[in-house]
Amino acid sequence: MSVKPVNSATFKPAIREKGVTLAEFGAVWCPPCKTLLPILHDLADSYGESVSVLQVDCDESPDLAGEFGVMSMPTVIVFRDGEPVERLVGLRPRSLYEQIIERNMAVV
Repeated sequence: MSVKPVNSATFKPAIREKGVTLAEFGAVWCPPCKTLLPILHDLADSYGESVSVLQVDCDESPDLAGEFGVMSMPTVIVFRDGEPVERLVGLRPRSLYEQIIERNMAVV
């Protein structure tokens, strides 16, 4: 599985009703977002079907960024069973994303 680009029309259907979804809010011109993208692809490959990883371009979907209060990029919002449960602002180490995924998978 890989990172799935989504927009205002495809975002909500792409969030898992059961399980864990990571949604990265960023932009193509954002250097930390570019650095984060390979980490997200690696996480998507590592977890396969267990976790959905979505990518939202805030320039293309400013309504989604507003709805979720995204003020800085990248922002990664973790959804569990369709509800936002955690938020990471800024570029973080891969290990932190893994910890959050594992923690939220354990609750499911």
